[in-house]
Amino acid sequence: MNFKKEIARRRTFGIISHPDAGKTTLTEKLLLFGGAIQEAGAVKNNKIKKSATSDFMEIERQRGISVATSVLAFIYKDKKINILDTPGHKDFAEDTFRTLTAVDSVIVVIDVAKGVEEQTEKLVEVCRMRKIPMIVFINKMDREGKDAFDLLDEVEQKLGLSVTPLSFPIGMGYDFKGIYNIYEKNINLFSGDSKKNIEETIAFDDLSNPELEKIIGNKAAETLRENLELIAGVYPPFEKQKYLDGAQQPVFFGSALNNFGVRELLDCFIEIAPPPRDKMSEERLVKADEKHMTGFVFKIHANMDPKHRDRLAFVKIVSGTFERNKPYLHVRHDKNLKFSSPNAFFAEKKEIVDISFPGDIVGLHDTGNFKIGDTLTEGEALHYKGIPSFSPEHFRYINNADPMKAKQLFKGIDQLMDEGVAQLFTLELNGRKVIGTVGALQYEVIQYRLEHEYGAKCTYENFPVFKACWVEPKDPKSTEFQEFKRVKQKFLAKDKRGQLVFLADSQFSLQMTQQKYPNVTLHFTSEYA
Repeated sequence: MNFKKEIARRRTFGIISHPDAGKTTLTEKLLLFGGAIQEAGAVKNNKIKKSATSDFMEIERQRGISVATSVLAFIYKDKKINILDTPGHKDFAEDTFRTLTAVDSVIVVIDVAKGVEEQTEKLVEVCRMRKIPMIVFINKMDREGKDAFDLLDEVEQKLGLSVTPLSFPIGMGYDFKGIYNIYEKNINLFSGDSKKNIEETIAFDDLSNPELEKIIGNKAAETLRENLELIAGVYPPFEKQKYLDGAQQPVFFGSALNNFGVRELLDCFIEIAPPPRDKMSEERLVKADEKHMTGFVFKIHANMDPKHRDRLAFVKIVSGTFERNKPYLHVRHDKNLKFSSPNAFFAEKKEIVDISFPGDIVGLHDTGNFKIGDTLTEGEALHYKGIPSFSPEHFRYINNADPMKAKQLFKGIDQLMDEGVAQLFTLELNGRKVIGTVGALQYEVIQYRLEHEYGAKCTYENFPVFKACWVEPKDPKSTEFQEFKRVKQKFLAKDKRGQLVFLADSQFSLQMTQQKYPNVTLHFTSEYA
């Protein structure tokens, strides 16, 4: 097995979008091309009891949304493709931000009717900050929506991207005839029959060929020629290096539900998307083709299988090869661990793998050793950066509703917090537990999972807090810090790692505290530590 060749054939990417833009549907269609599934489940259609292959938590099936990031892999044209399907719902943004630390490139899905939505803006900003290469897929072309050129403008202006179309729609909604593939110079005709899994394409090198009229009609042919002329005049030609540097974003049009325009996207993607990239650690730059294994935990998921109380830590391999039964150093604990059954994923199916390469995502069975952000190496003390905890926006006391099940409740909360679903704060004054989340929907998920996975019931009480800030005193022994602790006693708590947190009850009190105690720094993410 040629190590460098294995790295070169891997593509690890995330799919991001606003809820309902069709992210999960696109993921399914990509799997269909990889031959990984035979037919796609209609995600929203209740008549068909099959749900999307990538949504496996009960609450996701009921609501038709993705709550947890799922990891899927398939082979297409000899490339090994790892997809991380992220939740679009804004209440789960934190999970998505973490996932973006583990991908080498991104596909942004945009709904043709709604255009650029707020959640897309936030996520794209994170990708821009990290210079992650992006491809834009404008979805649902078989419905009425905004004009293609207007959409391209909107993507440029709202997302601050520099786009260049690599495919272009012929008509839209009722008059949708197909897609002209600018990248490969061919036409793919839309039959409107989604039962046909893979559409036929007709090669068209020469647009002045009168055959074009016969195929799509006079009016459509004329419009297409005008549009392509306009594109050539307005948009810069595609340059792969610019795309890889995050300075140019190719755009594709299609309809994921009808599996249309998806193949064009995939074919171009495997050609231009980067293989596993080098990653910066706090100590040095780690190159993907180094021979020593390094990797980091970007997600923990408890109870993938409710029958067995198991936790899986998802590890992104950054360099070297990860081998089964070989000891690796857990840097934070400074001890060696061996893994007898590392998993690779395909939605609900997991299989044990003997060897994994950079770019791969491995699931490790975990009895509580791992936290998000942990590093595994072959002995070097490395720390990968960029996996923050954000300051929560919602806070509630959590109470035990069934005194007989206190132990189950405690264990459940402990495991769910390790997953990064929410953050747990213990008040210094009376030891009461407060759960902080980025989105309110998280509380339902926690309550649901505590009951269905741990057999524990909980209730919530409102706790009026404006912001949680991590406290960093200049000098822990100073009288200023002692006074801060005394005066703010009832607003102080410890997070799960034992760091001191100040729970400000209003914007005003936060500002006053900062003025009054200039030598006590308040941080909005826990990453400063």
